[in-house]
Amino acid sequence: MAGDPAVLEADRISLRFGGVRALTDVSFSVGRGEIFSIIGPNGAGKTSMVNCISGRYRPTEGRILLEGRDVTGLRPNRRAALGIGRTFQNLALFGHMSVLDNIMVGRHHLLRTGFLRGMVYWVGGAQTEELAHRREVEEIIDFLEIQHVRKATAGTLSYGLRKRVELARAVALKPRLILLDEPMAGMNLEEKEDMARFIVDLNEEWGMTVLMIEHDMGVVMDISHRVMVLDFGRKIAEGTPEAVLADPHVRRAYLGEADDLVEGEPVPA
Repeated sequence: MAGDPAVLEADRISLRFGGVRALTDVSFSVGRGEIFSIIGPNGAGKTSMVNCISGRYRPTEGRILLEGRDVTGLRPNRRAALGIGRTFQNLALFGHMSVLDNIMVGRHHLLRTGFLRGMVYWVGGAQTEELAHRREVEEIIDFLEIQHVRKATAGTLSYGLRKRVELARAVALKPRLILLDEPMAGMNLEEKEDMARFIVDLNEEWGMTVLMIEHDMGVVMDISHRVMVLDFGRKIAEGTPEAVLADPHVRRAYLGEADDLVEGEPVPA
């Protein structure tokens, strides 16, 4: 809504590992209800930025704000409790657990806590809460069309289905912001189309704000509201997909085109 703070603000983020600069003075914001994508060549700093947002890394300089609250010093579990969910480029499921149990793990931040409160709540209340969480998890399972594998052991599933289960677990957190790190990596065309559809539906039907890293330019340009481009840890462009794709700096850095591009020349397929 107008006047609301951005869901996410990255304010002059820099990240160094010894003498290596992974990010340099990167600022951007993600508005409520957006699909915001970060693209760039390998080693551009995309995953480093997501790790700064999720709390896996703490930036050397700068701040991360979630709906106006400075979360820079908070650990990943505290940020998750405040509503930052994420998936990983490399799958992070519990392979020995069922699909249903993997997704239920995403609900643990929403469970009531505290010993005394728990003792009082347990009588007549715990079973009701458990049923409510199960119902919400089943809704997510239906939404992502994984009913047929809900009782299967996660480690036995195909790669595409495991990616979908990981998305389900992140959604189960009921996040204000969901971070998707290469959600289509390693998928075939049909699996990519399904995943893109689920991301758009989560955004449009469930009102979920999405920050996504993705190498598939076709997907990025089709479903993103805005795109930011990183190159060697610096922001070189930000805007609508069309404006970013037409930017000569982006075409030079990301698509490897020469400096003497003619304005308006079509981008190679």
